[in-house]
Amino acid sequence: MSLIINRKYGLKYEVLEKMSAGIELLGTEVKSLKDGHGVIDAAYVIIRGGEAYLVNADIPAHQPKNAPKDYDRLRNRRLLLTKKELNQLGGNTSQKGLTIIPLSVYIKGRKLKLDIAIAKGKKKFDKRETIKKRETAKNIERIIKEGR
Repeated sequence: MSLIINRKYGLKYEVLEKMSAGIELLGTEVKSLKDGHGVIDAAYVIIRGGEAYLVNADIPAHQPKNAPKDYDRLRNRRLLLTKKELNQLGGNTSQKGLTIIPLSVYIKGRKLKLDIAIAKGKKKFDKRETIKKRETAKNIERIIKEGR
């Protein structure tokens, strides 16, 4: 069950490879995500010092008035990956034009997980083509529905 989904990735990026990662959160952030609050549309993943971090993810505190005074909702959050996965991500992102983006936050058992993907940015004409395909599919569905 997905709690938060990055809806813009299909238009902006072409996904090459997907994987799951654990995410290191505070208690108030976990409760907030379970309630469906948070935005990962502008977030991305960086690898520094042998660790991966989720950058620019906006996760508010569950109860803002009870949150610590120095709480930063846009702070970098460490991702929990194996060394093998980190090496794979680091090798792939060293290629020009590739980036790591978050796709969704979901619950697996009692843990919160983050789906991440190695992606390549789409050019303007690719974006137009994606929009055209989506609109064509909608029109076909509407015609089939009306025909019945």
